[in-house]
Amino acid sequence: MVSINDITVHFGGRTLFEDVSFLINKQDRIGLAGRNGAGKSTLLKIIAGEQGCDSGEVTRPNNFTIGYLPQDMTHQPGKTVFEETASAFSEVQALEKKIAHTNEQIATRTDYESDGYMKLIHDLHDFSERLNTLGGYSLHADIETTLLGLGFERTDFNRNTEEFSGGWRMRIELAKLLLMKPDLLLLDEPTNHLDIESIQWLEDFLKNYFGAVLMVSHDKAFLDNITNRTIEITMGRIYDYKGNYSKYLRLRKERKESQIQAAKNQQKYIEKTEALINKFRAKKDKAAFAQSLIKKLDKLEVVEVDEEDTSSMKFKFPPAPRSSRMVVTAVDTKKQYGEKVIFSHVNFKIERKDRVAFVGRNGEGKTTMSKLIVGEESFDGELKVGDSVDIGYYAQNQAEILNVDKTVLETIDEAAQGESRKNVRAILGSFLFSGDDVQKKVSVLSGGEKGRLAMCKLLLQPHSLLVLDEPTNHLDMRSKDVLKQALLQYDGTLILVSHDRNFLEGLTNRVFEFRGGNVKQYFGDVNEYLRDRKVGSFRQIEQEPSQKVKVKSEEQPKEDSWEKKQNEKATRELQSQISKQEKRIEKLETDIKVIDEKLMNPETYNEIVKDKDTFANYEKLKKQLEEEMKKWETLQEKLAE
Repeated sequence: MVSINDITVHFGGRTLFEDVSFLINKQDRIGLAGRNGAGKSTLLKIIAGEQGCDSGEVTRPNNFTIGYLPQDMTHQPGKTVFEETASAFSEVQALEKKIAHTNEQIATRTDYESDGYMKLIHDLHDFSERLNTLGGYSLHADIETTLLGLGFERTDFNRNTEEFSGGWRMRIELAKLLLMKPDLLLLDEPTNHLDIESIQWLEDFLKNYFGAVLMVSHDKAFLDNITNRTIEITMGRIYDYKGNYSKYLRLRKERKESQIQAAKNQQKYIEKTEALINKFRAKKDKAAFAQSLIKKLDKLEVVEVDEEDTSSMKFKFPPAPRSSRMVVTAVDTKKQYGEKVIFSHVNFKIERKDRVAFVGRNGEGKTTMSKLIVGEESFDGELKVGDSVDIGYYAQNQAEILNVDKTVLETIDEAAQGESRKNVRAILGSFLFSGDDVQKKVSVLSGGEKGRLAMCKLLLQPHSLLVLDEPTNHLDMRSKDVLKQALLQYDGTLILVSHDRNFLEGLTNRVFEFRGGNVKQYFGDVNEYLRDRKVGSFRQIEQEPSQKVKVKSEEQPKEDSWEKKQNEKATRELQSQISKQEKRIEKLETDIKVIDEKLMNPETYNEIVKDKDTFANYEKLKKQLEEEMKKWETLQEKLAE
C-alpha cells in the first residue's frame, strides 16, 4: 500500500495541487484523468521520488518497489536490444550475490539459536521469495517473450539500440520496467509509441500483473479495458471514482447534476427561511422563533458545486495558399534500410485538396513515406512534390525536437515571422499558454504541453500541404476534439498518419493502407475502408500477420480493373455526397425563406428586428448557405474531374 498524504505543489505562481491525499492498494488499476497541464505527470514523478513537493509526503512499506516510465527519457547507446533489456535484472544479480553471501554465512556459523542466525534464515527466505517473484530462474525466456510482445522481432535482439527510433527505444525502456516486476507500476502515456498489436499485448499483461498500476493515458479504450478506478485531477483537487474511464465520465456527470440540484434546493430553503425571519423578527411573541431560524442558517453547511476546468485550445489553421493541382506523385517508389525493404513498387497520386489517411501496422512504412514526402529521407524510384507546394510537417517525435533550454515564449517568438510576431502571446494563449506559463522552460513541460507547443509552431505560417504523423500523441481528449475541428475546417491538402479511428472518422476521403511492402488505396473515409476490409476495427487489421505483397508486371490488367472499380466507387460516393449537400442547401433555403417572409410583412418586421437571437440566427443561416454552396461547387468540380 502506498499512501499519498496532503501533497501540495505550487508551480509558476499557481497552485498545481493542494492537500491531495489518496491510497494505492495492491492490485489497484488506476487511471489518472485531467486535461493537459493539470499535473498528472507531476504527480507520478512525486510518487516515484523523482520530484519533491512543497508539503505533504508519500509513504510506502519497507522493500516496496516502484517502477516509473516517464513520457520522455534519455537513451544510452552502445548496447544491443537484448543487452539493454537484460540490464533490468540488476536487482536479480544483486539478489543472487546476497543469497550466495547469506548461504555462506549460514554454512559457517554454529550459533543456531541466536537472533543473528535466525535473522540470516529470514533474510534468505525474503531474498529467495523476491528472486522468485522477479523470475530470476527464467531470465532469457522472459526477456524474449516481453520483447516479442512489444513488437520486436528476434532479428532485432542483436541490433544496437541507437539504430532504432525514439518510439522503439521507448519500448525497450517499457520492456525493462515490466521485467523488473515492481510492486507499483507508474506509466505515463505507455501506448503513445505502440501499434494496436502491442497495445493488446500490454493490456493482457497489465490485467494479469501481480502488483498495482497507476497510469496516465489518453487512450479511452485502453483505460476502459484495464482500470477499475479513476482519479481525476482538476483545479488543484482530486476526485476518486470506482470504475474505468467510461464509468468515471458517467459518475462525474451524475455527481455534478446532483450537486447542482442540491444547491438549488438549499437556496430555496434559505430564501424561505429568510422570509420567515423577516416576517417574525419584529413580533415580540415570535422573536425567539426568528432567532432560532437565524442560528440554523448560521450553522448551515453550504452545498458547493465543484469547479470544472473547461479550458481548451482555440485555433484554426491559416488559409492554405494555392498550389499546383498535382501535390504528390509516386512512381515505382522504393525504400530500404540496408537489406531490409520497407516498401517497393509504390504508385499513387495525391491532388490538391485531397485528404489522405496513412494506416497500417507499425514498421510498414507510414512514417517513412511521410519523411520521403517532406524530403527528410532518400529513396529509389520517383517521388515528386508539385510546384508551389508549401509543406507543414508534424513529426511523430515533434515534441522531442523542441529546444528544451528555451522558454515557451522564446520558442514561438523565434519561429514567428511578419505580422504573426505581433500576436505571439495571443497565439500562445489560444494553446493554453498564458501568464507565467509562457516563461516555462520546454524541459519542464508535460508531453501534452510539448505537443501543443509543437502544433502552435505549425500555425505560424500558412501551408498548402499538412503532413501530420500521429499528431494526437500526448493530447488529452478535449484537445483531440479541437484539433479535429481545426482540420475539418482546413482548406488545403492533408496527409494524416494515425491509429485512432475515432479521430480519423470524417477527416479523410482516401485511405492508403501500408501492408506487406506495398501501398493499397481505398476511396472514402476510414469507416468505408474498414467495411471494404470486412473488419470492425484497426485492431483486427493490425493483428493480421504481415504478408509480403508481390507486384508483378503481368498482373497490371487486374490492377487497371481494380482502379476502374475504385473510380466507379468514388463517383458513386461523390454523387451521394452531392445529393446530401443539396438536401442541406434546400433545408437552409427553406429556413431563410420563412424569416424573409416575416421581414417583408410590416406586422412582423419590427418583431424580427428587435429579437436579437432571431436576427443573429438569420445571418448565421445565410452564412451557412454560402458555405454549403461552396462545398457543393467543390464536389461538382471533383465529379467532373
